Amino acid sequence: MNTAIGSTTTTAEQAHPHAVWRPALGLAMLTLLGFGFAYSVAATLLAGAVFPTQAHGSLLSEQGRVVGSLLVAQPFADPRYFQPRPSAAKYDPMAAAGSNQARSNPDLVKRIDDTRAAVAAREDVDPRQVPGDLLTQSGSGLDPDISPAAAALQVRRVAAARGLAETRVAELLEQHVQPRQFGVLGAPRVNVLALNLALDRLQ
Repeated sequence: MNTAIGSTTTTAEQAHPHAVWRPALGLAMLTLLGFGFAYSVAATLLAGAVFPTQAHGSLLSEQGRVVGSLLVAQPFADPRYFQPRPSAAKYDPMAAAGSNQARSNPDLVKRIDDTRAAVAAREDVDPRQVPGDLLTQSGSGLDPDISPAAAALQVRRVAAARGLAETRVAELLEQHVQPRQFGVLGAPRVNVLALNLALDRLQ
């Protein structure tokens, strides 16, 4: 009986050689064109229609010129600007990375101590007042946000460099504090680029 069934199957396959690979080829094409191409195009078009700003990288423009993204940190050397977190990637989007150093690593301890001293000197405060996010690098090296405490520490320097009252800069900072997402996720934060652009518009 088994021999007869096996012989029948073999004969059917030989009679219709396309019966085996035609479904496999069809499924492969459906997967490639349907999910690999059509789905990607549809998702891209839908995202661009519903969330146009986010779909294009949350870019910020000033006078018709793109100056950065709300999602990517960039350095500010001028004392007139708020400073972001340190970056292991040197703020290069093509090299996003953290230091990957353990807390017990002596190089990490030294770097944090050196950064603490540098920030304290820059802001003219006691080293113990420097918030942790101004000392540590984010996992991506491109975190665009700092804590309200880290921003508040810089108010006096920024106000003095711009010839503004500290209260005016502090008010602008308060307007740019973003609360926890949905009231529960994450922590309050300040986008450094958005705050610095608002400072430039203020003057």
